[in-house]
Amino acid sequence: MSACVRPSRVAVAPKTVIVADDTAFVRDRFRVALQSSGHLVAAVSTGSELLARVRQKEPIDLVVLDLRLPQAQGVAIVRALRRIDGFRAPIVIFSGTIATAEEVRELGALGVSGYINEYSAVQHIVPALASHLFPGEDNRRSSPRVAMGVSVSYRVGNLIAAAVTTNVSTGGLAVRTTSPLEKGTLVKVRFRLPGTGKDIDAESGVVWTDSRSGMGLRFTKVEPDDRAVLDSFVRTHFFSNRKA
Repeated sequence: MSACVRPSRVAVAPKTVIVADDTAFVRDRFRVALQSSGHLVAAVSTGSELLARVRQKEPIDLVVLDLRLPQAQGVAIVRALRRIDGFRAPIVIFSGTIATAEEVRELGALGVSGYINEYSAVQHIVPALASHLFPGEDNRRSSPRVAMGVSVSYRVGNLIAAAVTTNVSTGGLAVRTTSPLEKGTLVKVRFRLPGTGKDIDAESGVVWTDSRSGMGLRFTKVEPDDRAVLDSFVRTHFFSNRKA
């Protein structure tokens, strides 16, 4: 039986995003994806451009950041941003620009909101950033996310629907669907990660929803065997797309 779920109709206000990467291909893809969803985008290619833009004190809702910008290397650029008076926007890091697990720990201590693969398919970009564009107290996953489209089935009561993930983490999934469930809905999900040969079953709750992007699911219960498979997969794949 397939679900027939009414999508959310909440109006979505445009957000202002800075995309900072020294590769034009990456900047352009993210700019096009975000602008196509109605958001305002400023693209910069160096650390000095990024800091100058933020110091203008204009409203900024999100920064998507390359840690290997010219004139800015590593965690230092995040520290510099956090020192700018009045800057409170979420920061999402391009995962391929992270060099070590120690950097992940340092970024977490600095309050970085999440990670995204700079080579994500264009259609996956806005869904992957949705929880950061529209932040709330209960919609964050602190663990690294692996951009990946795998089939997922989800059950609400006696209704079952199928969709595709846009990213996977140890804490939950982002799901691309034109019929997202209402925030707070309790859902049972089943999916299989490539190369694992095992279905993962988890209980979860909907923590963000957008009719254009899909919805975010945060795991509330995962069996120990499934948790071990999920943790191992995320650890293995998070550093698989390092920037040269």
